[in-house]
Amino acid sequence: MDTDASREFLDSLPEITADGTFCFDCNPDVPCFNRCCAELTLPLTPYDVLRLRRQFAMPGEDFLRRFTTVRSFPDTGFPLPMLRMLDGPGAPCPFVSHDGCMVYEDRPGACRCYPLGRGASMGKNGVTERFFLVREGHCMGFDKGRERSPARWFADQQVAEYNAANDRYMRLMAMVRATGRPLGARLAAMAESCLFQLDKFWELIAAMRIFKRVEADGARRAAVMATSLAGDEEALNFALDWMELVIFGKSEGLAKKVSSLL
Repeated sequence: MDTDASREFLDSLPEITADGTFCFDCNPDVPCFNRCCAELTLPLTPYDVLRLRRQFAMPGEDFLRRFTTVRSFPDTGFPLPMLRMLDGPGAPCPFVSHDGCMVYEDRPGACRCYPLGRGASMGKNGVTERFFLVREGHCMGFDKGRERSPARWFADQQVAEYNAANDRYMRLMAMVRATGRPLGARLAAMAESCLFQLDKFWELIAAMRIFKRVEADGARRAAVMATSLAGDEEALNFALDWMELVIFGKSEGLAKKVSSLL
């Protein structure tokens, strides 16, 4: 789903305030359990792929090839991996079994948010959030659910890390969108390697001697190269700073040492 389509979809839904409440539960006792995990149009963000790739201990390129169809955002040229549903009756999610989500601890941010939609936009004072209630015809989770607020639901579903990383990515795309010039093929390919294939980004750091081209102290270098979830998160943040620096020649989070980065 591209940016405009996503915005139109959210605007068609009933809005709920941050301190508003809704009633919802999802568990194996709900008759429609797993029904929402099929026939999905689900774009994956860099942070979604980071978590799922770790779940399967797969190289980023292999994960994208096996589980996604990579398109691009028409207004920015950034990669847009879409989760590929399985062939067969109902077109189920590849990560769902009869007993539920097999990657629950690392499920995508959109799955964590459901049945809420989150609309985020960049403003002068940072990110502005809006919340929307997604009520699909098949969903029975609203029938006997507990009362919740968006803030409580997001805290329970551990969405904060996803939103923070996704908002950073949204900021970079908004900067490119504002120029009116989508990324060319070379920069789009670099964005895919750096943001969705962190193992390739680590190789790029070594091959291009990136740490010699930018201002990065020892602590940040060590954090970026750490083989842990925290290390992957630091690497993604560094990759976003690097892409901003390459595209615009400057970055709020990273300063260059040399005149030419590439």
